[in-house]
Amino acid sequence: MKISNTPNNSSIITGFILLGFPCPREGQILLFVLFSIIYLLTLMGNGSIICAVLWDQRLHNPMYILLANFSFLEICYVTSTVPNMLATFLSDTKVISFSGCFLQFYFFFSLGATECFFLAIMAFDRYFAICRPLHYPTLMTGRLCTNLVVSCWVLGFLWFLIPIVIVSQMSFCGSRIIDHFLCDPGPLLALTCRKTPGVELVFSTLSPLPIIILFLLIMASYALVLRTVFKVPSAAGRRKAFNTCGSHLAVVSLFYGSVLVMYGSSITEQEAGTQKIVTLFYSVATPLLNPMIYSLRNKDMKKALQKFLRI
Repeated sequence: MKISNTPNNSSIITGFILLGFPCPREGQILLFVLFSIIYLLTLMGNGSIICAVLWDQRLHNPMYILLANFSFLEICYVTSTVPNMLATFLSDTKVISFSGCFLQFYFFFSLGATECFFLAIMAFDRYFAICRPLHYPTLMTGRLCTNLVVSCWVLGFLWFLIPIVIVSQMSFCGSRIIDHFLCDPGPLLALTCRKTPGVELVFSTLSPLPIIILFLLIMASYALVLRTVFKVPSAAGRRKAFNTCGSHLAVVSLFYGSVLVMYGSSITEQEAGTQKIVTLFYSVATPLLNPMIYSLRNKDMKKALQKFLRI
């Protein structure tokens, strides 16, 4: 990794400077306290769902096993950015090493891709449960559930291997300041010595590809679910089906809504402020809200959490 004041004069440096959210020292401390609280609440909320699923035998079925894995994913996802952000708030230099920057880049986007895959298989699980209830126990077996979970993690972490290798081999010129709170491809590519349309094309293709394809698959599965639900004769049956799918649809809307706004246009065209706000929403706010969404709209989960918290 090299950076220079001019393309012809390169020298090794220690890393980049993450600006984060520039403000006076008092503001930095206030942000540190705020995001520390958000981070702890996120860990507690998602950790409680994991413990509730492990503790309550009634939740040992594919739907809740997927939910527990999804909660673990959310813990990993928020941990890929927030601890470094907190350190940046208290740092005078705000420097992140090259290795730290590209590791954060790789884990953040790999975990984001993994979340897309998880949301897709959770949607298909609900499709089989509602549209094929008689065949559900034979279709969604424990072995298939395990294979799906492993596949999500493997595919998610393989997806961004090529982009991270490409970017890590590039040279960076002039300022090493990244106007963001994480190593995002947009600000990184803006610091390269030479404009590389090919690399930008790789990112603009690979980043939205799993998002768009999996989003369309999720919408298709829920279209079939809704068609089946409307055929249910009783209002109670329809309400139960909607409650089952409502939490997942809310999570999908929060995550995909913000991500599609972020990557619906070229990664180098957006303003820094817009990038920060949108990224902050889907990387920090969404993992915080997900446990509340699932626990508030699911009676079995509420009972399991109450039992676990009374221990």
